[in-house]
Amino acid sequence: MAYYDAVRRILMIIFVLNILTALAKGIYGLYTDSLSMSADGLHSFFDSTANIIGLVGISLAARPPDRDHPYGHAKYESFAAMGIAILLFAGCLQLIVSAAGRLQSGGSPNVTGLSFAVMALTLIINVGVSSYEYVLGRRLKSSILVADSLHTRSDVFASLGVILGLFAVRMGYPLADPLIALFICVLIIHTGLEIIRESSTALLDRAAIDEKVIVDLARSVEGVCSCHAVRTRGMAEEIYVDLHIEVDASLSMELAHEVGVDVERAIKGRIPEVRDVVVHLEPKDYCDNKEIPI
Repeated sequence: MAYYDAVRRILMIIFVLNILTALAKGIYGLYTDSLSMSADGLHSFFDSTANIIGLVGISLAARPPDRDHPYGHAKYESFAAMGIAILLFAGCLQLIVSAAGRLQSGGSPNVTGLSFAVMALTLIINVGVSSYEYVLGRRLKSSILVADSLHTRSDVFASLGVILGLFAVRMGYPLADPLIALFICVLIIHTGLEIIRESSTALLDRAAIDEKVIVDLARSVEGVCSCHAVRTRGMAEEIYVDLHIEVDASLSMELAHEVGVDVERAIKGRIPEVRDVVVHLEPKDYCDNKEIPI
């Protein structure tokens, strides 16, 4: 629960900052008729919406295991990250339509000194937010925080593009405004695909730990003749391990069970993120260079 409380607290802080930057860019972009600035404000608004999805996902993931969900609800975090990606694609479609309309109809936004000030301030906030969230996401091994930080990072590049577009409009190139908006769309699509790639690993039960690491830990336990059929899955902070070990056939059931328990302790002791270990015991007639536990 400490993990989920920490993630929830971080998301709340990021949510407030994203709302402030979205309002600043969106309102002033509409006031000055700057399509790229309004698009960047919309992008930031989706950042805050993604925070809400993250908070809902974390609340669901924090629920304890039950009869219908014996492995818990941690994958809701990955589903929430997928929801963020879908929001990105939906927002991107609207931006493309608006940019195409501006390219056809023409028109030029009203660029003022305050436009640059608003973009510079929100850019600094986004850089800080993205770095803060990414570092803590990696430290906590939270897929939702990492996904959200990548979302915000795309907003940083988008803001840089908007600033360059504002300079271009001031120099007499009004088409830079819708072109920068389309550039932002490319960044949004790239970010969404990256989030899907990150989140799909847990949903597709990709191996969470290198098989050799588990084999070496198992073989380091006294009484284990060999180890095979290793399977790992789950979230980075909640991993499940299945493995088969061979033990001397002459061992009693009680002693063989103790070997399995020692293997479980060895894995959990070395890898704290492992939530559960299932050890399948197999008899072996000849076990070389392994002492039989007493």
